[in-house]
Amino acid sequence: MSYEPIFTITPKLLSQVEQVAALRERILAASVQVPWIPALQKDTRIRNAHSSTAIEGNPLTLEQVRAIEEGREIPATAQRSRREVANYFAGLRFVEKNAQLSAITHTRVLKLHRIMAGEVMDQGTAGQYRTIRVRVGSYVAPAPDRVRPMMSELLEWWNKHEEISPILSSAIVHHQFETIHPFADGNGRTGRMLSLWELYRRGFDNHHIFSIDEFYWEDRPRYYAALEKVLEDDGALTSWLEYSADGLRVTLERVWSRIQKLTARAGKAKLVLRPKQEQLLHLLREHRALRPREIWDAIGVSKQGALDLLNPLIKAGLVRRIGTKKLGRYVLT
Repeated sequence: MSYEPIFTITPKLLSQVEQVAALRERILAASVQVPWIPALQKDTRIRNAHSSTAIEGNPLTLEQVRAIEEGREIPATAQRSRREVANYFAGLRFVEKNAQLSAITHTRVLKLHRIMAGEVMDQGTAGQYRTIRVRVGSYVAPAPDRVRPMMSELLEWWNKHEEISPILSSAIVHHQFETIHPFADGNGRTGRMLSLWELYRRGFDNHHIFSIDEFYWEDRPRYYAALEKVLEDDGALTSWLEYSADGLRVTLERVWSRIQKLTARAGKAKLVLRPKQEQLLHLLREHRALRPREIWDAIGVSKQGALDLLNPLIKAGLVRRIGTKKLGRYVLT
């Protein structure tokens, strides 16, 4: 018996895949031989580490995760929280080092899990498939004796189906891995890392600058609901693929915003964009100019909240105000 994903290419999914592909081409065209790629790669690694561990309950902030990546001390934080983040960075380095592998094997999956789950598991052993039954909410994962055979089926499919767009195959690998839930603990982080590995292997994220885990983290209930919806649909992955493709679209839009930030005029203040600031920049690109009320209505913030988002962007030279005081509008610089 072999694994074969069930899904339908709906008009919605097709449109999403086309949008993602177009955004990717724009980003790659903008990022050829530019000196700031290392800075964007570092920022992406930090966002990935923060988001993926935060989904599982890690309390460290984005800036604390940044400190760990830079080797700085962060006092008054739990050892386990720091270790989870450090493990994630180690797992990411492993995947980046092995990005060009033509095939993923049991040995490599087990090594990745051993790296990411070392000394932070509540049950089971890092780097070994589980020998116990596990439940995730109302979902009961397959029996332990089914784990290795199901993983073999997934790996066989994964290594032979390169005709499927990586936009879809990365999401399929992610979901089926979570369905099998092959480890006693640490499946979420490992499954998301395998999905990222697929984007790297297939050359979709050549520069390693995409961070879809941030999209999952920002609305965790929706993320878990999207995973569970497949069960309600008798195993059909269509809704999950639509959700994942939408997440990748949002992710690439944010990368484009960061590229604009990094190419802003030299000498402007450094700025780490918040998600709502990235949303604001995207709105300004779409509409060219927005009045203050249009901004706070579109983003769902107060007048003061909109100003708090705008002022750092203005200071960094990304946005400017035009027109009169009463009829002024905001535009991209």
